[in-house]
Amino acid sequence: MSHGWTGRRGPLVAECVVLGLLLAVDLGWAVRAGVPTGLPSTLAFNLAPGQSTAVAVLALLRRRFPNRVLLLGCVVAALSLIGTAALLITASLGQPVPVELDLTELMALALLIGSASRRLAPIPAGIVVGAGAVAMIAQALLRYGLGGLPAVPAAVLWGGAVAVGLVLRDADSRRRSALTEVRTGERLILARELHDLVAHHVTGVVVLAQAGRRVAPERDEVFGEIEQAGAEALAAMRRLVGMLRTDGDLGASPSGLLDAVQQAVPPEATLTVQDGLDVLAVTPEAATTVHRVIMESVTNAHRHAPQAREIDVDVHVDGDWLVVEVVNDGVRSGPSGDRGYGLVGMTERVGALGGSLLAGAAPGQRWRVSARLPLGRTV
Repeated sequence: MSHGWTGRRGPLVAECVVLGLLLAVDLGWAVRAGVPTGLPSTLAFNLAPGQSTAVAVLALLRRRFPNRVLLLGCVVAALSLIGTAALLITASLGQPVPVELDLTELMALALLIGSASRRLAPIPAGIVVGAGAVAMIAQALLRYGLGGLPAVPAAVLWGGAVAVGLVLRDADSRRRSALTEVRTGERLILARELHDLVAHHVTGVVVLAQAGRRVAPERDEVFGEIEQAGAEALAAMRRLVGMLRTDGDLGASPSGLLDAVQQAVPPEATLTVQDGLDVLAVTPEAATTVHRVIMESVTNAHRHAPQAREIDVDVHVDGDWLVVEVVNDGVRSGPSGDRGYGLVGMTERVGALGGSLLAGAAPGQRWRVSARLPLGRTV
């Protein structure tokens, strides 16, 4: 589904527009300044437009090759220093080149410095940031002939690029931590529910072993060992899961699929269920997954669409699939790339049962969450 302006294409288009405008300004300024006389100065003057175009392209390539930011940053910084050196050489030969703005070069350096600060490890990031600082300050001090005055905005641009990169780096780190916590929490819930599922079957084994001791006394020793092993397994599971439970933890598990659906749907939502859902045989983990998908979807609807007037929940069978759909209105803006941490956990939970979960915008300013669980894996 489309993620709108906040997806990957939006920032790329913005960068292309900004770099294109700066390149046009640089070229216009160069044409107005006029072509110098003399071979060295002419070569240095003609080098600038091609160099500005090259650094702009290299800055954009960091999105295509995020693992090459170190190389791209060093190449752009080297090209900038070569351009500065060329201007100094022509000036020393008595053939100075007219002053050029080179704004594209500064912006390309800033983009790569910010990207390095965000994505690279400390040492590679320090290399790019340091090389960029040298290139930007050298350009400001040596190209314009205005002394140290241009170095001030160049330093501000450099510091802003580093600051933005570090802020985004921290945001990325926080998001990764939050996603890890969500996945860990979801797995702990699954572990607690696993106790209820396995305990049910192990209890059946223990009961059968007890019955076997009475029916076949000659096998009393064997059945006794089976009974003891089952009892020890139950005790060990209770101790382990007891360590995972917290105060105010999960309440009573749903008794069946229809009960799971009805418990999760709030009074203000509209529920539609297929006939025969109450007798559809599914495992406890499938019923609990349906319950949590509905609860998370309804919670997201209240959180992200507070003006929603309709929340429709539909549960039906489609061939070999159990389908759960939650649709709400009141979505004012286009969807963003971030689906929310709760849906990340739900996607992982549904996937563990062999199903799939999709969330996205629907016609009429609506938002739809659709989960599909294979009945072959849930019966």
